[in-house]
Amino acid sequence: MRTYIFLLFAFLVGMGTAFSQNKQNANAFAFKLNQPIDLDGELDEEIWLDPEGWNTDFMQYFPSDTSLSVVNTQVKIAFDDNNLYIAAIMENNGPREYVSTSLRRDYRGQQNDGITFVFDTFNDKTNAFQFGVNPYGVQREGLLANGGIRSEDLSLAWDNKWYAEAKIYDTHWQVEAIIPLSTIRFKDGTQNWNVNFYRIDSHTGERSTWSPIPRNLSIISTAFNRKLIFEEPLRKNSANISLIPYVAGKTSKNYLENTSESFSPAFGGDAKVGIGPAMNLDLTFNPDFSQVEVDQQVTNLDRFEIFFPERRQFFLENADLFDSFGSRQSRPFFSRRIGVDIDSATGQNVQSKIIYGARLSGKINEDWRLGVMNMQTATDNEAGISGKNFSVVALQKKIFTRSNIGVIFVDRESLALDENQSLFNPNEYNRLLGVDYNLNSADGKWTGKAFYHRTFESKETVKPYSFNAYILFNDIHWAWSLSYRDVGEDFNPEVGYVPRSNYKRFNPDIAYLFYPNSNLINRHGPKVEYEGLWNETIGTTDRDINLSYNVQFNSFSTITLTQKNRYVYLFQDFDPTRTGGEKLPAGTDYKTKTLQLEYSSNPRNLFLIKLEAEAGQYYTGDFQRVVSEMGLRIGNKANISMNFNYARIRLPEPQNDADLVLVGPRIDLTFTKKLFWTTFIQYNNQIDNLNINTRLQWRFAPVSDFFLVYTDNYFPDSFTPKQRSLVFKLNYWLNL
Repeated sequence: MRTYIFLLFAFLVGMGTAFSQNKQNANAFAFKLNQPIDLDGELDEEIWLDPEGWNTDFMQYFPSDTSLSVVNTQVKIAFDDNNLYIAAIMENNGPREYVSTSLRRDYRGQQNDGITFVFDTFNDKTNAFQFGVNPYGVQREGLLANGGIRSEDLSLAWDNKWYAEAKIYDTHWQVEAIIPLSTIRFKDGTQNWNVNFYRIDSHTGERSTWSPIPRNLSIISTAFNRKLIFEEPLRKNSANISLIPYVAGKTSKNYLENTSESFSPAFGGDAKVGIGPAMNLDLTFNPDFSQVEVDQQVTNLDRFEIFFPERRQFFLENADLFDSFGSRQSRPFFSRRIGVDIDSATGQNVQSKIIYGARLSGKINEDWRLGVMNMQTATDNEAGISGKNFSVVALQKKIFTRSNIGVIFVDRESLALDENQSLFNPNEYNRLLGVDYNLNSADGKWTGKAFYHRTFESKETVKPYSFNAYILFNDIHWAWSLSYRDVGEDFNPEVGYVPRSNYKRFNPDIAYLFYPNSNLINRHGPKVEYEGLWNETIGTTDRDINLSYNVQFNSFSTITLTQKNRYVYLFQDFDPTRTGGEKLPAGTDYKTKTLQLEYSSNPRNLFLIKLEAEAGQYYTGDFQRVVSEMGLRIGNKANISMNFNYARIRLPEPQNDADLVLVGPRIDLTFTKKLFWTTFIQYNNQIDNLNINTRLQWRFAPVSDFFLVYTDNYFPDSFTPKQRSLVFKLNYWLNL
């Protein structure tokens, strides 16, 4: 096994060396302006009227990637000392309606007509800023990480100030945008970036990119970006300081404990300070995240903790620098461990008080990135909970063309409750030190990761480490991966996310895609996946062998059929329904077979559906499970959806049968591009809770909002209240 691990690690490094070259492509140019553009979407300024300098000849990405785009697109870029200016013209084959699911900022790309601009300002083809506009002038911005390998590498939760206007005409629609140079990070004096543009056209179902991207890779892949050459070197002339103060108020009542909180105002805020051309200092004092929407619940039939993603704005810029360490099932740092607790009565994640936070992150130079974070939570004497101090240091160096190696250190200290002790309790710390290597080949075909992490605590531990080596190959037809993970018995990153420890995991898979000459089907093919887990004490604890077949249509709807074969050994007593019934005893094992069907309809349709159905054996009995999301879009003003999750479990005595139901209707109204109202209801009989969350948002100025949020929790049977709260928050983004 040691020989295998060494060979896999060497192969990862070798791939980074072998694919460190990439071909050169045509460039784009940015023209220097002597006076600012009047932002009105008309494109009547001299720079836009000049026929020279437009970037054209977009290539298809979907449904094919071998021909020019059916509908023409043109993009032109200019700049001055303070701003970047963008004009784009999206031609059509005639008058038509456009798809815009909402007027809310940060629309999802695949459901909307839109044009998107991607700027890799440090030429690393790994990280980038993304800005998008749809035909109705709705904006979205995001941060790209890890080379855009997966759709998850795009974070649309990041917000910043920039401006855009769109106009619709009979034969085309067009965009004019202004991006302040203070909004983005780049090296002072640079004269070129990497860049790409991509367009989604709902009428033809076509997706196209200016720099061609193979259709087997993600459309946000940065591996194929071309050069953007500026007529003069770029300079940062503004102070690049933003202040975001807020005022908030809350009133609440806990009916279970018969306690209430009268109206209590709160004040605090964030600051964003540019340190040099590429580093950013984020500061927060007495932050309030009450405006963040509640998590979408799921029915938990697993034996382990469920992962919920970070949504809070403070943690998002350069988040990948901290969060990209480790893997999904072995994260050394997970920001939701800071200032978020679980309310046992409602099953909801709730906020705990953060006193302050500071985070320095960004590029030291073209090859080095640095992230440093420190945050302090408050002590709750009534609950006997000590305040916690969290420190994180992450350092990453680019190697080869797009790969990198990084080191991370995480430290969680507990304040001493005994006044005779020092500031921190010497027996209540948790620390982690780790190193990661990330492979990204220049052509995007090879990706991978290898890491080793170790935790340190005051008590004596046995094997407190986590090791992983992973390699993925992906070309137009074949995709295969190989992964090995070893998580030690006492590996315990308390500021991370590790649902289980003391196991080894081997996980190969292979898939093949056919591309038929069909007006209906775009691609289809089989996939075989094996996952085995074991430890030295028990032997094999889990084994999954999955055989699946996926079909993707030209309408972008998909269907997947999977046959699952599973073996599970229980090393702890476990209630398969999680309803308080008789538990299956530790030391027993089970083999099961199930059949699963997944379907997702055309996302551009007025009515859309996502469906997942599974049936078969379940421990000592059987189960049937249906998970669905149905949505109705009424123009761009209303989205009405229903999430439904039903699991029918039948087990022999003395275990419980169960009918687990989770229903979540959601109404999202966007009256204008500045006024939004969202109501979200979740009924979950597994945790015996009915949750109502309704949120009114008024964006009265760019990235400045007023929120009014009402939350209620009830016992579903009697409709007896558990907890109730009303919160308002007003924040204003001020650039200095």
